[in-house]
Amino acid sequence: MSNNIETEFSNSHILTRSGGRRLRNRNWNKGSNKRAGVNSAIAESRALLNDEDLKLHVYKKTLQAYLYPITNTTPHKFIVWTAKKPAHCYECEGLLWGLARQGLRCIDCGVKCHERCQDLLNADCLQKAAVKSSQHGSSDKTQNIIEAIRSRMEEREKEKGTTFNMIRDLFNIPAERHVKHMKASKQSVLDGTCKWSAKLSVTIVEAKGLQAKDKTGASDPYVTVEVGKTKKRTKTIFNTLDPVWNATYDFECHDSSDRLKIQVWDEDDDIKAVVKQKLLRESDDFLGHTLIVIHTLSGDMDAWYNLEKRTDRSAVSGTIHVKINVEIKGEEKCAPYRRQYTCLHENIFHHIMKSNDNKLQLPDQRGVEEGWKLYFKEDAQDVISEFALRYGIEPMYQAMTHFSCLSSAYQSVGARAVMAHLLANITKYFHVLKQEKNQKNQFEASNFGKEKFLKLLDNLLNSLRIDMSMYRKNFPSTGLENLAELKACINLINAIIEFRVKVLNMKAESDSIIGECCRQCMQKSYEYMFENCNDMYADYLESTSEAPPENDDKPDCGKTDSLEYWMRLSTLLTQIFDEDKTSYAPIFQQNSNVQLFDISVQTLWSLFSEDLEKALSLHSAHTECQSKEFMNLQFKIKWIYNEYVSKTLTDGAGPPRFFSLFEPFTTTWLKDNESDSISIMQAAFVRDKKHGFKKTSEHSLFSSSIVDVFSQVNQSYGILTKLDCSDVDVRNGYLKKFSMNIETVLIAYSKLIQSTFPEHCKDIEIACILMNNIQQGRILLEKLYQTMGGESLSEEVCQILTEIQNKLNSILDRLAEEFASTNKEKLHEACSSLGQLLRAIKGSGMVAPTASTKPTRESDAVIKPLMDVLDTCLCVFGKSSEKTVLKRVLKELWKLVITTMEVVVVLPGIAKDEEECQSDPEQDNKFLSALKDAGREDASKSLTPKHCTVLETALYQIKDYFHASGNGLKRGYLDKSSELKKLSYALSLYTQTTDALIKLFVQSQKEQDSVDESSLMGEVNVQVDLFTHPGTGEHKVTVKVIAGEGLKWKVSSMFRPFIEVNMIGPYLGDKRRQFATKCRSNTASPKYNETFTFQLSNEATLDIYEVQLIAKDYCFAREDKIIGIAILQLREIVKQGSCACWCPLVNSMHFNQTGKTVLRILSQRLGDNIAREFVHIKASIRSAEPV
Repeated sequence: MSNNIETEFSNSHILTRSGGRRLRNRNWNKGSNKRAGVNSAIAESRALLNDEDLKLHVYKKTLQAYLYPITNTTPHKFIVWTAKKPAHCYECEGLLWGLARQGLRCIDCGVKCHERCQDLLNADCLQKAAVKSSQHGSSDKTQNIIEAIRSRMEEREKEKGTTFNMIRDLFNIPAERHVKHMKASKQSVLDGTCKWSAKLSVTIVEAKGLQAKDKTGASDPYVTVEVGKTKKRTKTIFNTLDPVWNATYDFECHDSSDRLKIQVWDEDDDIKAVVKQKLLRESDDFLGHTLIVIHTLSGDMDAWYNLEKRTDRSAVSGTIHVKINVEIKGEEKCAPYRRQYTCLHENIFHHIMKSNDNKLQLPDQRGVEEGWKLYFKEDAQDVISEFALRYGIEPMYQAMTHFSCLSSAYQSVGARAVMAHLLANITKYFHVLKQEKNQKNQFEASNFGKEKFLKLLDNLLNSLRIDMSMYRKNFPSTGLENLAELKACINLINAIIEFRVKVLNMKAESDSIIGECCRQCMQKSYEYMFENCNDMYADYLESTSEAPPENDDKPDCGKTDSLEYWMRLSTLLTQIFDEDKTSYAPIFQQNSNVQLFDISVQTLWSLFSEDLEKALSLHSAHTECQSKEFMNLQFKIKWIYNEYVSKTLTDGAGPPRFFSLFEPFTTTWLKDNESDSISIMQAAFVRDKKHGFKKTSEHSLFSSSIVDVFSQVNQSYGILTKLDCSDVDVRNGYLKKFSMNIETVLIAYSKLIQSTFPEHCKDIEIACILMNNIQQGRILLEKLYQTMGGESLSEEVCQILTEIQNKLNSILDRLAEEFASTNKEKLHEACSSLGQLLRAIKGSGMVAPTASTKPTRESDAVIKPLMDVLDTCLCVFGKSSEKTVLKRVLKELWKLVITTMEVVVVLPGIAKDEEECQSDPEQDNKFLSALKDAGREDASKSLTPKHCTVLETALYQIKDYFHASGNGLKRGYLDKSSELKKLSYALSLYTQTTDALIKLFVQSQKEQDSVDESSLMGEVNVQVDLFTHPGTGEHKVTVKVIAGEGLKWKVSSMFRPFIEVNMIGPYLGDKRRQFATKCRSNTASPKYNETFTFQLSNEATLDIYEVQLIAKDYCFAREDKIIGIAILQLREIVKQGSCACWCPLVNSMHFNQTGKTVLRILSQRLGDNIAREFVHIKASIRSAEPV
């Protein structure tokens, strides 16, 4: 079968709307020839139409058959008859059983038969009687019978005059010749009755699928052939069901009503066969027979015949292959009757088509049993029926012949439907035979010709495939008649495939054929649409009465590098999708398993996507289109995908490709959107500032600018959301860029607030609104985060949004801190008053711990100035700020209050300097200088234990104030705040002894002399030996100062360095705590080798002591200059018991928070020599070098 499908298009309506309107006709491709395949299949039919000799002979035979038709033969006059000797039935050749009244006998022609066979008998009584009379010499009776036949033919001629005229016109016979041919035909009928003779040559070739009669599961078949009273027998082929004989027998026949009787038998030679021979004259088992009327034979015939039953009880199956050569006297060179019938059928078919303007006339088959056997209307149908009956043309041969005729005009209206119905019945016939007999051989032996019919079907299928590949042109959806023809075309393809499956056992492929045709149609439709997009779009606008778009007059709208072109092309795609879905898809779905809508959408979408990808790749390289135009196109493409394409895809198809194609353009749009958002934000802020940052409503606490900012942000996100991007990677990329846009906009907005905040910081209401704006931004950002997917977002997006929240949180903290700092002076004054009131309290007694947490008159009086300031600040602030902002400001106020109390009340004069910069080494030096200055101030600033107790009670009241019964800060936060811990720790240290504080200091300091290149002032080489008396437990520390090395000091005159050795630790009040070496003159590396011994108490262990070495330059009558300081902590050498090392000299010591607090407390104990000396030593700083 040829698989070449011509997929060229001619004039067509490519697009039609579901409402019935359609676009203008378009020339897809001119000059296509769809019928080439069918024309080659009916070439033989054309030859028959032009064979004048054959047509003339068929014309004569048709006249003979119609003048004296078999359907109008004279019926027999049967009477019950008693045979005097054994007789057999003329029809079934069975024995007429019985002693009397064995059967029926015609009184005119003498034919005998069973009563059950009288309706089956088809022999004409008059012709039978004429033959019998002529054989017995009854000339008068014969003549009477002949006259009766002539009379009937004349009556037939008068009654069917129009039909005979139709036969005359059919073969183009002149009227005069027609009259002569009518007379000759009448005479031929009469002569055929008495003078007819023929020679027959019958070849029994083989049989297939015979019934098994023997116990071995096979048979011993042979064949008897009988013509008239002549009977011949083939040889027996033993033990087979598919015998081959190839036996030829010759006969002479003088009676056209005689029959060729071919019977197949199973040879038996047992006793049962002998008995049957005696009683029935049949000793063998019957395997089937076939009866062929002699007058239906002509020329050479090679055919397979079905073996029929003789009675209902017969078990028969199989077919027999017979070759017959018939030479009728006077017709030796004529074509076989089947060829003659084909000539007649085709001439009638084409004559009717020609007389009806090449339109097919279909008979009305409704209500007619086996209506598919009606091929023509009335007279024409009668003619071919009589011809077929007269000359033994099988119904299947007639059907296949008519199918061949219809193939030549299959494009006519209604032809496809008739062909589909006709082929379905042909298939059914052979399929039923397959179930009962050996159908395969039956079709192969079809008298029509297996190869001829298969070639016809193959070529017809190719033509139908061409039609289906142009179904939009051949079957426009503008009329029901066109859709009915499309349905018939599909049914015909299905019928052809069904024939292949059921008759030829081929694989079913109708759905794949139809589907492939649909794909080719879609491909051609798209190609034409791609090349003629503008014209078709104009037709579409005209058909829908829509106004053309504003940019329709642009010169580049029709080019593929224009985005407007792709918008138009996508619009045309939707029109095809809608038409296929509403008009064509139901037809395909009802008559096949082809999902046309799916094929249409997938094919066109694939082609469209491929071209769009190429176009977008060019645009990404260089484009002048705005990003919003790409977004509009993307939305159009996305709508088409969701509306049509996604419904045709199976689960797991993955995200569509177009999302990644539009990614660079969407990213560009996001960049443009970022600029637009910043512009909108700046304009909104300027407008908000101009109106004085008014609240958006009386119930809200923020201004309109933050609302405008997030309106723009939400609008942008809404556009992204409408994209409905199912590509996870692309979507995450969009959200990442969008999150970065949010960060840019919100941080820029926050910077504007920060820049203008100092201007409005003293206006509590405006300052609160600005901070509320930041907080509202955080709230809206959190809502947007949840809207975007929350925890399901990618890690990068979550990180960006979290970072934005952190930045806004930090900004809000800074604003709150800045706002709280505006009250710093007021708080400082309040704390100063608090300190004065506190120090005015007399007494030094301790209060019970359980009572210290309850307010007292003294604590109430002490904190009153502070509470007045706080009430004044928070009264207005609490009404103007959101709860979160309020808590942030409360935190900053809490920190400021506690820190101020520490600076002003607890550690006055020292902590203030530290708070300015806690991590700056230079600031550490300032702290140490402040310690020295504190020793010169009034000792009245030192707190007594009672002062500490009252202050602790006041602190509890301040905590309750900031807690506000749960409406303010959490108590846990207050208790754990570093500022409170620091203050409470300082207060707790106030009540400890000097030795305890010194011990705490030594234990808490780990790296007092941290060294780097800039701070290294030289080294001191020392040896330390530790000794503990085993009896008394007293300790002795021996320090030997060996030398100094690399002392850095600018010498202006005399340089006399010496080393001062100090023992630092508790319980040294009655011990010597300091030694010094001798001076060495004018050397940076002096040698000393001096040993000093410190006696220590047994009240403490050695690990709470340290040795501090101070290198100094001796100055006469002035204070010695400090070159550097070194620390050697004994806990590092306790285990070894001794140590020899180089100790680095640094500018100054560095202390942690505990050390600084201890030093601040001890610095206020001016009456304590140990404390004053300790602070003096620890506050040592490298002196300024001489100029």
